[in-house]
Amino acid sequence: MKEVPSRNQVAVEDQWDLSPLFEDAEAWEKAFLRWEKKIPQYASFRGTFSRGADALAACLRFHFAFSRQGERLGTYASLKVAEDAGNADSQKRYGRFMNVASRAGQEASFMAPEVLSLSMKTLRGYLDDRKMAPYRLWLERLMEEKPHTLGEKEEKLLAMQAEMERTADNVFDQLTDVDMKFGSVKDHEGNVVELSHATYASLLFGPRRAVRKNAFLRYYQTFDDHKNTLAAVYAGGVQRDVYQAKARKFGSSLEAVLFGERIPSQVYDQLIASVRAALPELHAYYQIRQKMMKLSDLHMYDVYVPMFQDAKVNFPWDEAVRMVLEATRPLGEDYVATLERGLKQERWCDRYENRGKASGAFSCGSYDGMPYILMNYQSDVRDSVFTLAHEAGHSMHSYYSAKHQPFPYYNYELFVAEVASTFNEQLLHHYLLEQCKTKRERQSLANRQIDAIRSTIFRQTMFAEFERDVHAAAEAGEALTLELFRSIYARLLRDYFGPDFALDEVLSLECLRIPHFYHAFYVYKYATGLSAAIALSRRVLSGGDRERKDYRKFLSGGGSQTPLELLKMAGVDMRSPEPVEQAMQMFRELVRSLE
Repeated sequence: MKEVPSRNQVAVEDQWDLSPLFEDAEAWEKAFLRWEKKIPQYASFRGTFSRGADALAACLRFHFAFSRQGERLGTYASLKVAEDAGNADSQKRYGRFMNVASRAGQEASFMAPEVLSLSMKTLRGYLDDRKMAPYRLWLERLMEEKPHTLGEKEEKLLAMQAEMERTADNVFDQLTDVDMKFGSVKDHEGNVVELSHATYASLLFGPRRAVRKNAFLRYYQTFDDHKNTLAAVYAGGVQRDVYQAKARKFGSSLEAVLFGERIPSQVYDQLIASVRAALPELHAYYQIRQKMMKLSDLHMYDVYVPMFQDAKVNFPWDEAVRMVLEATRPLGEDYVATLERGLKQERWCDRYENRGKASGAFSCGSYDGMPYILMNYQSDVRDSVFTLAHEAGHSMHSYYSAKHQPFPYYNYELFVAEVASTFNEQLLHHYLLEQCKTKRERQSLANRQIDAIRSTIFRQTMFAEFERDVHAAAEAGEALTLELFRSIYARLLRDYFGPDFALDEVLSLECLRIPHFYHAFYVYKYATGLSAAIALSRRVLSGGDRERKDYRKFLSGGGSQTPLELLKMAGVDMRSPEPVEQAMQMFRELVRSLE
């Protein structure tokens, strides 16, 4: 049986290089102890803000310097856990960091209430003081939060809960990445392989239906074995969201989360409405897929395999890097050269799966380190190349934001994060389409583009609707039970997959295995992000220097403007339903063309 290797069996060149953060664990430890000793300095600023802008500016200088050091420490600690969650030293290091970060948050919790206790006249005077110039935007945004900021004692109590707030996320990660074992199955070549998150995804793309079905049932059997524990964990996460929204005087948990990025609820609601209007086209696509695959019925384990299986896919890592670099050339030589250096020389990316490694893929940027990428790359899955392009988009977004913005404003909001990533996927699709030599290759790419919209807009919108409905049920006083979660999810599965789709009963357990559900109201950003990316990529590819510069300004903007303002500067207005409707129109055209 081909087993997933342990961390110490992975070649160094296939691992990320965390030394730009800290040379080793010993260097981290020394920096951590120095950082921890600075926490009491917060107390020296307490009660001083009414003395003038000088006092507030002094506190903010200390606070952002302290936060910058903490980000560096936290990034290293979290990435060490991500590379091997079974490593006890890494777990201990991350736990210590979170504990001290929570304590620091408690000590700093006086800042917002004390600032907002000042009169608006005083605060406007501070805004005009040149000493506050580096922090003007921070103060303006804080003033907007006045209705949702509590008193000093209440803010400290909320800050003391920081570690507890991550319980649902942490339990889910430990259970699904470390403790849950999925057994072994035969792959499409007849080899016995260990079933994991990564191999499961790979097997669903293969040609043999019996293999896909067996992997699907075995995988979900493990979730079925743990369904009550997972339901309890998820319920705890939802209750946390509802509690936090009530504590901060928001009308709902959705409103509370959207407010953080200044996103009006109409954007969320418009997304669901626009996507629901296009569901007949999605159902038509499933019928085409069933007919093309010559199946008597269509199951979930049939929707990922490419409909055109003429040639076995094999994209070694170096070839995937080359393709991504070529695809991103419309963004300029500086962009390509920086990304090439990161992927080939500076080891931004941790490439392959190992035991205990976090599933899926992510990018983790920080102000002082490299914009790291975690992958579980599979050379026999073409989507792995698109995943690399996706995460590279995140990382380059982080790179340019850190390069062009000061620390307080370099961190972009999550709403725009998914634009930069899916934009790169659109560039890769366009590049590969230009390289096509046969009709079958074009058909295959059309199939892939349809599936990208299906999985990123339709699927994530279904997820978003599930999150909205579950949180609404909790806010209405309904008991958060396994039966409630499954019934809501089963209803949405019927709506989104249509009357002719064969829905396996265990598929309703999918609502317990989506990592983002344990940190609510993120998934809708995948759908809005791809919609914006489709519009912006068309603009850049059909435009010239101006359109490229507009997009590069967006990448360099960090958090210097609201997400909607940044996107409008780049050339798309997400307050309007038009970008999502354009993406739905593209989907309709692709489906009709494929048919």
